[in-house]
Amino acid sequence: MSQFLKKNKEVIFLAVETSCDDTSVSVLRATEDAGRLKKIEALSNIVSSQTLLHAGYGGVYPFLAKREHKKNLPAVFEQAIKGIDVSELVFIGVTQGPGLDPCLWTGINFAQELAKKYSLPLVGANHLEAHFLANLLTLGIGEEKFTKTYLPAVCLVVSGGHTLLFLANVIGDYKLLGETVDDAAGECFDKAARILGLGYPGGPAIAECAKTYSKRTWGGQTSPTGGSTSKEAGIVLPRPMINQKNYNFSFSGLKTAVLYLHQKQTPETQKSEGYLEAMSYEIQRAIVDVLVTKTKRAAVEFGARSIIIGGGVSANEELRKEMKKVAKELNVEFLAPAPDLSVDNAAMTGAASYFAWRVGKASSKPEDLVSDPNLSI
Repeated sequence: MSQFLKKNKEVIFLAVETSCDDTSVSVLRATEDAGRLKKIEALSNIVSSQTLLHAGYGGVYPFLAKREHKKNLPAVFEQAIKGIDVSELVFIGVTQGPGLDPCLWTGINFAQELAKKYSLPLVGANHLEAHFLANLLTLGIGEEKFTKTYLPAVCLVVSGGHTLLFLANVIGDYKLLGETVDDAAGECFDKAARILGLGYPGGPAIAECAKTYSKRTWGGQTSPTGGSTSKEAGIVLPRPMINQKNYNFSFSGLKTAVLYLHQKQTPETQKSEGYLEAMSYEIQRAIVDVLVTKTKRAAVEFGARSIIIGGGVSANEELRKEMKKVAKELNVEFLAPAPDLSVDNAAMTGAASYFAWRVGKASSKPEDLVSDPNLSI
C-alpha cells in the first residue's frame, strides 16, 4: 500500500450512499504527496432525494426508501460516471452504517456488484465520520493543514437520525462524548412540525416559520401580553438535559411538550400564523440552545482548537449563527459543511472511505462487507 501511494499522485475512486432516503453516487479524486492527502474533491456527486415521496408519512418509511434506492441507483450511477474512465477507479466505497438496515443493504449490494464487475476492492465507510469529513471537502485543503488548523476538535453530528458529540484528535482517532438517548434533533423537528401541521421535512419548515414570528399577531389579535416573543406569547418549552454534566441528548420530552401545549390551544389558535410562528421559534430555540450549550462545554473541557458540525440539521441558520458566536467567544475555529454537503451524499462517504482504504480496510472479497446499522464513531 505504501509503495503504491508514493508512486501515484492521484487516486480516483467511487462512493455509494444509501443510509436513509437519499440515493447518491460520487466519483472523487484524492491528490497525494508521499502518501499524505493534499486535496480531495468530488468530480461528480449525484443525489436523488426521496423527500417528497416520504412527506405523506411525516418521516422516512424504510422499505419504501429501499425500493426507491434499488430503482434509482443504476440511473444515479450512470450520471455520476458520465465522462469518467472507470478503468481508472482504484476502489469503491459504500456507507456501511449507521443507518436504516434495508437502505444500507441496498447500497452495499449495489456496490458489491460493481466491485465484482470492475474487479475492485470494496471499502465500508462510517456515516458519522463522513459527516465530519464533509468539511474537508468544503475547505478543499489537505490533511496536514486541516489537522494543524482545526484539530483537536469537538464535533457535533446532528441530523434526522443522529445527534452526538465526539472529540476528533486526528482523522481516524475519535472519542465519543455523548449521544441521544431517544429522539435525534432532526427527528424532533420532524415530529414537532407534524404536530403543528407544517409539513415535512420539519427542520426547514420550522426554521422558515420561525423567521417571521415576531412580525405577526396572535390569531389576528395581539399576543396575550402585547409582546411578540414566544415567551411573551405564553409559549415556553423545556431544554432537555441542558444542565446535566454529561454530553448526552434527549429530545423526546421536547416533542411531547410541544404536543401537550398544542392540544391546549383552541382550534382557531392552532391554525393562526402568529401562534405557529411563535411555536416554531421556541421549538427551534430549545433545540439550538441544548446543542450549543453542550458543544460549548465540551470545547472548553477538552481544549478544542475548533468546533465542527455536520449532518442535515447543521444547515440550520440559527444553529450556525449561535455556534459561530460560541467559537468567537472561545477564540476557536468554527467549521460547517457547504449546504449541499450537509445532507447525506456520496462525496462525504467517499472522504470517509478514502481514509479507511488508506489504512488497509479494503476488502478484496466484496461479499464479506455487511451492513452495520448501529455503527458508532
